[in-house]
Amino acid sequence: MAGAEEPAGRQAELEPVVSLVDVLEEDEELENEACAVLGGSDSEKCSYSQGSVKRQALYACSTCTPEGEEPAGICLACSYECHGSHKLFELYTKRNFRCDCGNNKFKNLECKLFPDKAKINCGNKYNDNFFGLYCICKRPYPDPEDEIPDEMIQCVVCEDWFHGRHLGAIPPESGDFQEMVCQACMKRCSFLWAYAAHLAVTKVTAEDDGLVLTVDAVGDQEVIQPENGAHHDGALKEDVPERGKAAEKEFKAEQMNEPCTSSSSEADLQTAFKNQHLNTESQSGCRLQELKAKQFIKKDTATYWPLNWRSKLCTCKDCMKMYGDLDILFLTDECDTVLAYENKGKVDQAADRRDPLMDTLNSMNRVQQVELICEYNDLKTELKDYLKRFADEGTVVKREDIQQFFEEFQSKKRRRVDGMQYYCS
Repeated sequence: MAGAEEPAGRQAELEPVVSLVDVLEEDEELENEACAVLGGSDSEKCSYSQGSVKRQALYACSTCTPEGEEPAGICLACSYECHGSHKLFELYTKRNFRCDCGNNKFKNLECKLFPDKAKINCGNKYNDNFFGLYCICKRPYPDPEDEIPDEMIQCVVCEDWFHGRHLGAIPPESGDFQEMVCQACMKRCSFLWAYAAHLAVTKVTAEDDGLVLTVDAVGDQEVIQPENGAHHDGALKEDVPERGKAAEKEFKAEQMNEPCTSSSSEADLQTAFKNQHLNTESQSGCRLQELKAKQFIKKDTATYWPLNWRSKLCTCKDCMKMYGDLDILFLTDECDTVLAYENKGKVDQAADRRDPLMDTLNSMNRVQQVELICEYNDLKTELKDYLKRFADEGTVVKREDIQQFFEEFQSKKRRRVDGMQYYCS
């Protein structure tokens, strides 16, 4: 009958069943995520004494610094020791930040781990994330009023988090890019558009098959002509700078006067001059100027970048000054990336973990070590085969099943030991 309640047994059958393997895999995934985010941070000591930490896990306390108050950030250890019962916003990681816990931004709280703090940390940077708001929509995450499933992505420059649908360009698959620069940061750091045409995962370019095309500004995009004055007059032309016309004529004259084994066409001379010009540019030492000499497009969108794209940024004197003026010198630091921080956390956690089996082995003599390893391998093999039966049958492993396995395993072990024959010389 429609609307009738289903029997309890039927409801139990409809409930999703999670296997032991699923639980173990999920636990391992969660553990790896925790190592990635928290592994590089100390859970017992306040990070204040380290100064502005290059990158660390941070939290904001809504209880102590609610919206309308001054924003403040606290380190991992202080989140446990000083704010354990408070409402916290997890900020993931932030760069170049010094723990605020207990300073003047906290009216009635003194840090239990490092109370002797300066009144304010002038070098810290804050945004709406410290009040639990993210993206250009300034909404919380997770958002109870947002019914659209959407991945949040952190901008590598401003470190705010954005909904994929609010970035102006559809994000590639998560595994296809390493970092993202949001629209506002691309506008402020507009030089990145010259790099985007060649490095970005989804390249933003006005070129097709290596030929420069004339593209009019349409909608939210702007075509940037080469800074050296190259132009189009209705036909496709080689990109020869106006300022180099005299040098081009001189180059052609030199080529005509030199002996050659085959006839040289005008196009050959033009290509040879272009190659010589590019080699001269390369020797000038500024990679950015070389890229700006080509046509590229600026758009009102975010950009997505592959692994190690930062290593392609020019580090000449002029560019480094520009990075300093824009306060983005961190882009030239490969250790600044979240990936580098996560990898460091995983390595540190692996080094800190102590294997109880190895500790036990180290306390034994050679004969005992061999016996223990054999027992361990037997247990692992038999337990794997035992659980595989449940997986093949699609049945749930219960507490009594595990208990029965170990009882049978112990019984087999006793029979093996009792049946052993000992010989003495």
